[in-house]
Amino acid sequence: MHKPLPMECTSLYFRGFQYAQAMTFAIEEINNSTDLLPGISLGYKIYDNCDSMTRSVKVALALVNGNEIVFTPTEAPCTRPAKVQAIVGVSTSSSMAIGTVIGPIHFPLISPTATCACLSDKTKYPSFLRTVPSNYYQSRALAQLVKHFGWTWVGAIRSNNDYGNDGMTAFIEAAQQLGICLEYSMSIYRTDPPDKIKKIIDIIKASTSKVIVAFLSAPDMNALIQELSHHNLTGYQWVGSETWITDFQTKEIDTHHILDGAIGLYIPKAHVSGLKEFILDVKPLISSSNELFTELWETLFNCKFRQSNSSAENQRECTGHEDLTGVKNSFTDMSLMPHFTNVYKAVYAMAHALHIILGCNETCNNKVQLDPLTILQHTREIHFKTKEGDEVYFDENGDPPAKYEIINWQPTENGIVDFVTVGLYDAFLPADKQLSLQREYLIWAQNSNQVPVSVCSEKCPPGTRKILQKGKPVCCYDCIRCAEGEISNMTDSITCERCHPESWSNERRDACVKKEAEFLSYEEIMGVLLTAVALFGTCMTAVVAAIFFRYRTTPIVRANNSELSFLLLFSLTLCFLCSLTFIGRPSEWSCMLRHTAFGITFVLCISCVLGKTIVVLMAFRATLPGSNVMKWFGPAQQRLSVVAFTLIQVVICILWLTISPPFPFKNFTQFKDKIILECALGSAVGFWAVLGYIGLLAILCFVLAFLARKLPDNFNEAKLITFSMLIFCAVWITFIPAYVSSPGKFSVAVEIFAILASSYGQLIFIFLPKCYFILVKPEKNTKKNMMGK
Repeated sequence: MHKPLPMECTSLYFRGFQYAQAMTFAIEEINNSTDLLPGISLGYKIYDNCDSMTRSVKVALALVNGNEIVFTPTEAPCTRPAKVQAIVGVSTSSSMAIGTVIGPIHFPLISPTATCACLSDKTKYPSFLRTVPSNYYQSRALAQLVKHFGWTWVGAIRSNNDYGNDGMTAFIEAAQQLGICLEYSMSIYRTDPPDKIKKIIDIIKASTSKVIVAFLSAPDMNALIQELSHHNLTGYQWVGSETWITDFQTKEIDTHHILDGAIGLYIPKAHVSGLKEFILDVKPLISSSNELFTELWETLFNCKFRQSNSSAENQRECTGHEDLTGVKNSFTDMSLMPHFTNVYKAVYAMAHALHIILGCNETCNNKVQLDPLTILQHTREIHFKTKEGDEVYFDENGDPPAKYEIINWQPTENGIVDFVTVGLYDAFLPADKQLSLQREYLIWAQNSNQVPVSVCSEKCPPGTRKILQKGKPVCCYDCIRCAEGEISNMTDSITCERCHPESWSNERRDACVKKEAEFLSYEEIMGVLLTAVALFGTCMTAVVAAIFFRYRTTPIVRANNSELSFLLLFSLTLCFLCSLTFIGRPSEWSCMLRHTAFGITFVLCISCVLGKTIVVLMAFRATLPGSNVMKWFGPAQQRLSVVAFTLIQVVICILWLTISPPFPFKNFTQFKDKIILECALGSAVGFWAVLGYIGLLAILCFVLAFLARKLPDNFNEAKLITFSMLIFCAVWITFIPAYVSSPGKFSVAVEIFAILASSYGQLIFIFLPKCYFILVKPEKNTKKNMMGK
């Protein structure tokens, strides 16, 4: 049967009643057990300290001195003098006060809720034990959680009491070890004046950090949330301690969804069969005449009994038959079930210690004299499993194993927040396995799926070093480039070292100093313009080829071997396209292709022009009496000459690629702040042999065309070839000094320009006049007009 709770508090606190219920459940279960303390009935006295440290100490001293009457859970009289053997309960502050008083006499004190790391100090609190993990582990777990998500710049708010101050001190220590900096650290207490809370709000508004670590008790968090709601301060990522992260009332108060996406630690769920049902079973209470139960009933169901002294008006009358089904409030919220389980474990720890001391087997030795020190020593050494299989034991500091669930506040579609478990933390696993997270299930602030970013300064890339900002934490710094000839091959390097990249491999050069790589790319304006010009030339050549094919039977097209004209147009197309191989990041294949393709296509082009020039000369020489020169330079010989001239260039290119081909090269020396990505020639002889052969053919073609320019004809193609070769030679003569003097990617642009200019020169001067007559002056496109003189 439930025994009354002596109480002198001015208000009812559901949580305290639930803790009392958990203790009652454990004691009744032990007394009904035949395996644990057989024949022994544990008695109990439950006090509500009304959150008063003074009252806690007063009651503890009375219990230790035997000045209190101890109730038993049955009507049977005690078989030995009733004496309190241990105290279970009380919070951090009360535990510290009581532990200081009863510690010297080694009177056991077991707390299911006191988490202050200071209580692990056995020189100050020699008789203190607990079934809840120490804040030392929680603080380190929070620091690891913050570090895991890359948050190195955070704000911190703590409760201004032993719980918050001690926990935040441990967090800051762990955070500094992990390279985390605090932008601010403030304290708050629920009774603080509005001005102080307003100051906290102003600091949060002015901050640049987006993550706030809140080591707060639930009442203090509630006071802060109410003020934050007035200012609608959303968008911050909250990281919380176990006292508020699953608190039902905190969730109810957060109507502005400020804490949506919050992440924090909580004691792992532990199921004890029957405990939840026992706590929620309030029916037996109504049969009691105790005023406490009457007040509980009225508060629970929002009604009042007719004989009640309650001053509330306009409330319905209690019938005593109300049912908890459908009732939702802090009493029916079982989010604190892990704490209730810790009460259960604390009672069982004492029972197991007594079981050993009394030498219990089938019966217990009632004659054993119990003393506090013996009970304390045996309690420290117990190691058992609950009926659900959970291990219970204490380390040398009186602390249990430190394990936490990682909780995430996740809003649902109907606006209700769920406390979702997204990971685990086990302090006794290896460091790299302590934190286990299911990141894909996390919801962040403002219902985002992206991990928030909270850093004071972005990482410094390789090639730079960090320099701290004056007057700011180490997480705030500027990135400056390494000096000439110095290396920085790591992110966030604090120093640069001397290096000599000219003697290193390409890979090591990159590691030596990370400069900006420069090459002519398709993304920059110059690359886009040159590409457009090349493609336009290709299209223009295709249009001319289409016109010539359409009018292939006309005299202008048939004159001077139309077959060579089409081959020349094809080679011009290749010339325009080969310029594209010079654009883009140099690679092994592109370096070999660009120069060889350029050399072969231009020789093919000039070979066709040279063949047309020779045809003009041979044609007029064939008009002389008795001349049979055209027999020796007919269509077959013309084709053979083009193949022969081109084949020579192909051989030169093959030798070049075989002996010493071009290759991609990183030029570190031309610029101090850039790496020029270029194609090294490999063999300079091969490169100049290719250009020299092109120049030789071009000069030969120019000389022959110049000699044939005054031959009698209304449409002498030699004049057109002369102009085209004049442009070709002028372009490539000016190319040499411009190419040698141009820096970096501009040398490549000069080479492309030379290719395009010379290609356009041949296309325009050789073919556009013909297209003009074909399309605009068709009356002159006759054999009679072509023969003229």
